[in-house]
Amino acid sequence: MRKWRNAVVTAAWVAVGTAAGALGAWQLASADGGGDAAHSRPLDEGAVRRALAKAADAPPVRPATPTSPPTSARPSPSSSPSGERSTVRFTGGSATVECRPDGTVRLISWSPADGFHIDDDVERGPAPVVRLEAEPADDDEQEDLPYEVRCAGATPRVKVAPDMDDD
Repeated sequence: MRKWRNAVVTAAWVAVGTAAGALGAWQLASADGGGDAAHSRPLDEGAVRRALAKAADAPPVRPATPTSPPTSARPSPSSSPSGERSTVRFTGGSATVECRPDGTVRLISWSPADGFHIDDDVERGPAPVVRLEAEPADDDEQEDLPYEVRCAGATPRVKVAPDMDDD
């Protein structure tokens, strides 16, 4: 009788632990809800393409005030894909860029890597070179990582750039 009771108690503990784990996994999986919430991890290329397609169908996002910088990495609905889009990866994150037939590049969207954020002073283009800067979350320990992206034909090239700060 005692062995049977131990087996029942063990089975109950296993069932409770499994249910708690399943509930936690379900909450994590449904936390974003598919909305426009910010992501805490970089998006893969397929997720970036889906988000861009969804954003192209949405009405334009207006800044809160005329002097506030844009807080969104969405393309404007008026921009048409006139070039080849690619995702480039770098130490501080990843970015989707468009290499245009005229030799210019346009920064479409970006996503920081864990432990980084992208500085607000982003040069999106279209231009011969676009720039962005990944800043470590712990600014005292690591240097900022400035990058520039150019296109060689339809192929984007990312490299470390001179520091963009004026200080």
